[in-house]
Amino acid sequence: MVSVRLFSFLFFPLALNLISHHHGTNAHAQSNFLKFYCANGASDNSNSTFQTNLKNLLLNMSNTQIDYGFYNFSGGNNSDRVNAIVLCRGDVKVEDCRSCVSDSRVVLLQVCPNTKEAIGYYDNCLLRYSNRTIFHVMEASPFQYVLNTEAALEQEQFQSVVTKMMNFLRDRAASGNSVRKFAAANTTAPSNQTIHGLVQCTPDLSENDCRACLNAAISEIPKCCNGMKGGRVLGPSCNLRYESYVFFDVAAAQPFKSLSLSPPSSSPLPPLAPPISNKEERNITRVDAIVVPTVALIALIIFVVIIKAWRLKKTIQTEEDKDEIMTVESLQMDFETIKVATNDFSNANKLGQGGFGPVYLGRLGDGEEIAVKRLSRDSGQGAVEFKNEVLLVAKLQHRNLVRLLGFCLENKEKLLIYEFVPNKSLDYFIFDSIKRVKLNWEKRYKIIEGIARGLVYLHHDSRVRIVHRDLKASNVLLDEEMNAKISDFGMAKLFVVDQTQAKTSTVVGTFGYMAPEYIMNGTFSTKSDVFSFGILVLEIISGQKNGQFQDGENAEHIVSAVWKNWTKGTLSNIVDPTLMEDAGSINEILRCIHIGLLCVQENADHRPTMASIVPMLSTRSITLPVPSEPSFYIFKSLQGIKSFSSGDQSAHGSINHLSISEQYPR
Repeated sequence: MVSVRLFSFLFFPLALNLISHHHGTNAHAQSNFLKFYCANGASDNSNSTFQTNLKNLLLNMSNTQIDYGFYNFSGGNNSDRVNAIVLCRGDVKVEDCRSCVSDSRVVLLQVCPNTKEAIGYYDNCLLRYSNRTIFHVMEASPFQYVLNTEAALEQEQFQSVVTKMMNFLRDRAASGNSVRKFAAANTTAPSNQTIHGLVQCTPDLSENDCRACLNAAISEIPKCCNGMKGGRVLGPSCNLRYESYVFFDVAAAQPFKSLSLSPPSSSPLPPLAPPISNKEERNITRVDAIVVPTVALIALIIFVVIIKAWRLKKTIQTEEDKDEIMTVESLQMDFETIKVATNDFSNANKLGQGGFGPVYLGRLGDGEEIAVKRLSRDSGQGAVEFKNEVLLVAKLQHRNLVRLLGFCLENKEKLLIYEFVPNKSLDYFIFDSIKRVKLNWEKRYKIIEGIARGLVYLHHDSRVRIVHRDLKASNVLLDEEMNAKISDFGMAKLFVVDQTQAKTSTVVGTFGYMAPEYIMNGTFSTKSDVFSFGILVLEIISGQKNGQFQDGENAEHIVSAVWKNWTKGTLSNIVDPTLMEDAGSINEILRCIHIGLLCVQENADHRPTMASIVPMLSTRSITLPVPSEPSFYIFKSLQGIKSFSSGDQSAHGSINHLSISEQYPR
């Protein structure tokens, strides 16, 4: 995955009269863009509402934080709404980006006065605005060209290397994340020529859209700069550049690659050799007598080296397995000890019932309180899942994750021993009309932030990347200070380095919290957890279960209810009435609803990552993108399949081993 550098820019104030003075000169502004585009047929009156909104929007950028070098913002309503995008080149420094965008917002109004759509390109950034929706929209035209007029040597082969390098960079950039789709590299062309190149997409694009945009840009190279030592293709959604000299910050352009892409030589084949004489044939025979045994000896040595390397690898793997076994053995606890601690698993000590079995309160001999999950024998979680949870959770250390203290595997009993979290689970409070009063907005907001930080650790910061796959209210525990702790990793999946998604023929999890792509075809990723997080945020704010949301006399899924009220501007209908008493928290509540809707987008690529959600929650100056209408067909389809749930057979029970044999109708 691309290593992300966080850009947080706070622009200096700029007076409104400098923006509105189209034909004046600003001492701090660059005089000319590299290229700019003013849409034809989009002229407007300078005093129109749209132009006023545009100038105000660009002025207000001075008080706006731009994260990751990319930002989208909007202002106004209906046909007078202004949508704008800022994109800084992936390797530029903070001050360079800040200066570039400050210049752009002045110069773009000067070169494209009274237009409803324009784009300005500088070396370090682009600024684009339109009266159309442009966020999450791939546009591969119009392209603008900047040409290096110096011709390359061996132009045909030089251009072949340029194309190969750009194709490589295209794939690297497209596989980036939702905050950065950028790649840079250099390579050597014929006649010892060096080529440096970079490509970039606006990170709101999906991987496929970014790849398609860059394909279009690469296909433009012959039109713009074929056989030249350098050139740029600049588009609304992506751009590329190559030169014979270094034009980007190599240290900042990570991941950076030095490639070997030179095409094979096109030199003519050597002439055929004349027939071999008898004397030459005897000499060849003597050479063979020496060379053949030598080659055989070398082959034997290589074979021995390979065998030893294989054995070394097996030894390393064995050592890793031993480390895991030692980790497990160090956590193993005696069954009789746990039996005594839980008063023989008495009902008086029972804390609750989950999909895999009951949970009991226990007290060890030293007085430490523990929570014991006793897996039922028909729970569906066998030795593999049990070991999975032990090994995964044993490696995880974070304040927002429940800590595993030990386990027991004895006499067909499978027990997991956790730290005791005194305030039970989130669902115990949030879905009870009396108990949820104890959770004011400050506490609920802290819970939302805690869950988000726990997921960031699982997805990005832990030694292994983990997808939880069963995030729900009953799997979020609350400690004595109402801090959230994510629990229950029996369904979690470990991803290898750079793995972005996986697919299974068996769906596990909880209906109502499961992402559409997971239900429909078994595809899961960290974005599946993001979807579950979004549902959970909406539940925390409304105090209602996702599949049983009461909107007046009607019961529907929470996403459907929230979206309808979002579009009508009646969000008070979905907020827990006890939260409406604190007028100072309304904006924060509405922002969290907005984030929740972004998390439950049907297209996984359109959902933010947990790493970007945390700053969305903590930094009010980040403007959130407008969510698209979520998909409701999934939730309607679920009504007829609740019986597959384990445990209480409700919409909140976990599913174990439900094979996908049919597609639910759209």
